[in-house]
Amino acid sequence: MTVLATFARIYVDDLDTALPAFRALTAGEPRLRFTHQGIELAAIGGFLLLAGPPEALAPVRTTQATVVVDALDEVLDRAPREGAEILAPPRTVPTGRNLVVRHPGGAVIEYVEFDATTRAAAGLPH
Repeated sequence: MTVLATFARIYVDDLDTALPAFRALTAGEPRLRFTHQGIELAAIGGFLLLAGPPEALAPVRTTQATVVVDALDEVLDRAPREGAEILAPPRTVPTGRNLVVRHPGGAVIEYVEFDATTRAAAGLPH
């Protein structure tokens, strides 16, 4: 398994209000922007901004980072062997497939395997 990108998750009140500060901080534009399960998301620099109503954000707020990998099945295979707990099994999301893992020590990480279209949009290797 190769890590292709890591995003710090930032929970904001309003995506459009937050984006100018992150454009200035990163000197860039969002590489991805989409809505999923009532949450607006934008990837800009090393950040993944999430905005939505409290009830939509509540289930995901404990997730601390998003890690893009080339092979999600390898994460699924390795995590339990390393003492991690699968909190959310693999599922289809707008960018490909994801799963959520709580690692020993308590870190909660979302792992995503981008589909080819999303990889290209994010500027990641195929």
